[in-house]
Order: sequence, then C-alpha cells, then structure tokens
Amino acid sequence: MLKLVIGNKNYSSWSMRPWLALRANNIPFEEVLIPLYTDNPADKQRILSFSDAGKVPALVDGDVTVWDSLSIIEYLAEKFPQTKLWPEDRAARAHARSISAEMHSGFMALRDECGMNLHRPIRAVALSDDAQANVARIQAIWAECHQRYGKAGPFLFGAFSGADAMFAPVVHRFRTYAIPVTGDAQRYVEAMDGLPAFQEWTRDGLAETLLIDRLEAI
Repeated sequence: MLKLVIGNKNYSSWSMRPWLALRANNIPFEEVLIPLYTDNPADKQRILSFSDAGKVPALVDGDVTVWDSLSIIEYLAEKFPQTKLWPEDRAARAHARSISAEMHSGFMALRDECGMNLHRPIRAVALSDDAQANVARIQAIWAECHQRYGKAGPFLFGAFSGADAMFAPVVHRFRTYAIPVTGDAQRYVEAMDGLPAFQEWTRDGLAETLLIDRLEAI
C-alpha cells in the first residue's frame, strides 16, 4: 500500500495537496503524520528516515520515494490514470499544469503574510501590495477556469484534478484571513468547501492540538 508522510493538518499546506489528491480519488494509502514545529530531534529524524530532503510530504511506494507535492501528484497521475488527475484534453492539461506550477513556485508574498493555520481566529490583516496582487491573480485564475471549463463541473477543469489539489490550501487562507472572494472565484470556493475530502482534512486539522507559539507567529 502507498504510504504518505505528512505534517500537521492544521499547518502543512504542502501536505494537504497530495493527501487531497489521494483521498478525493479513493486511492488507498497509509497516512504517517509527523508533527512539525516541535523542536524534537526525534521528529526531524523520523522525517529524514523517509526522505533525505528532510521535509514533508513524501510518498513511499515500495522501493520508490517521491517528495515534493507537485511531483507526488504527477506520480499519482501516472500510476492511477483512471483518476484523471490531469485533464484528458491536451490544451486543458497544459493549462492545468501551468497554473499548478505557478501555484507551486509563486505567490510568495501571500504565503509569507497569510500562513496556513486552521485554528487561527478569522480576521483580516493588512496585506502588502505584492500580497494583494497575489490575491487578484489567484482569483483571476479561478474565474478564468470556471468560465472556460465550468460547464463540465464545479472545479477548475470541471472534475476534480491535480490543479484543485494544488490550490486547495488557498481556500483556507482566504477564509482564515477574511479575504473577499467574489463572482466565479466564489463559486470555486463553494465547490471546494463541499468536497468531502476537503471537509475531512479541515476536521482533522481543527482536532489537532494547537501550538500556541505558531498561532501567535502568524
């Protein structure tokens, strides 16, 4: 059976991405949760025992180990083609991969100013111009996808895909930091909110023990 090594569901947006890709597609896997931000050398050593990169997530499939969220999603798409984690249409597939890569490598201001923390009381913060530009770009991506592919379903490319897994943590960030979402982008947020796997991750994250120091730092 596949084994997915993740960090705290409350904090680890990168872990959420491949976890959601697996759970939303009913792919069986063993979940190995290693707490983050504990300053416990044993926890760090446990992560290193799965991946020399020393970070989560990591997917273990027999003698194959894949680390990095987007790489794991690519691996799953190849191993389980029936899930259609990438759209079948070549142009749509290229679009999905492009926005996923943009999410993977970009939006640093938003990441820095709005860290993922499901326990954080909902309230707005003053965003920098760069973070506001990130917010506008993300909503433009969601709106464009809805307009182009919305007839096929409520997610970015109609059916749930790897692109949705990549953008899912942003839905939490927008809610936690009371960032307004409107129009077609709001319809996408509602679709994610209704996804059972998304709801399960949220429940699990809220049930975790809160790390006060991380809450205060975000």
